[in-house]
Amino acid sequence: MGVTGTGTLEVPSSALADTVLARLLPAYAEAADPERAVAMRAYMKDVAPFLGLTTPVRRALTRTVLQGTARPAEADCVAVALRCWELPEREYHYFAVDYLRRHVARCSSGLLPVARHLIATVSWWDTVDLLAAHVVGGLVTADPKLTADMDAWIADDDMWVARTALLHQLRYKERTDTDRLFAYCLRQSGHPDFFIRKAIGWCLREYAKTDPEAVREFLARERGRFAPLSVREALKNIGA
Repeated sequence: MGVTGTGTLEVPSSALADTVLARLLPAYAEAADPERAVAMRAYMKDVAPFLGLTTPVRRALTRTVLQGTARPAEADCVAVALRCWELPEREYHYFAVDYLRRHVARCSSGLLPVARHLIATVSWWDTVDLLAAHVVGGLVTADPKLTADMDAWIADDDMWVARTALLHQLRYKERTDTDRLFAYCLRQSGHPDFFIRKAIGWCLREYAKTDPEAVREFLARERGRFAPLSVREALKNIGA
């Protein structure tokens, strides 16, 4: 996998991706619901056009598309994800996210630049949050050296990249690097955007399920640095 002259990622050759896409496009297109698509696009703030597939329908179609296909190598995962991301309709992006989630354990740290590209392209919470918790989080678990990348991402000018750094430990529970979690929250505590403030509260609320006292103590010291939204979200289930 390389970078083209335009700065976009080069799609690797993959016979498996050829097969998957050849099945995927007609399966999803034939089930499209144009009326529902309009409502879905509006709900997602016009981030992308939609085919109008409900989640149960999309998942059933996905099972059919993938039935009998081989287990992918990393290059296959990259090819499927990037080729889906080139398609305009959001359901193809959802397919890519689900595919990466399913096979992230088969991928190396080399997948991280691909994940960043997906996070920073056609960005909205519906794909970013799943990539953060299930793909990026999985990659960092498998290769702790990637924490250095997270340390860079938390300071990134792209809000969605910074949100990913905040959320990548969301499913870690007892494995959470608490110092890093709290440092990331403080690093972005003054951010003006709703999606960063919400993410701060969310990651703290999730960690509070594991260690509520640590979150209470952290906010007792630092709550003056956070927006009320972040504090409210963090303490939602554990109180002040």
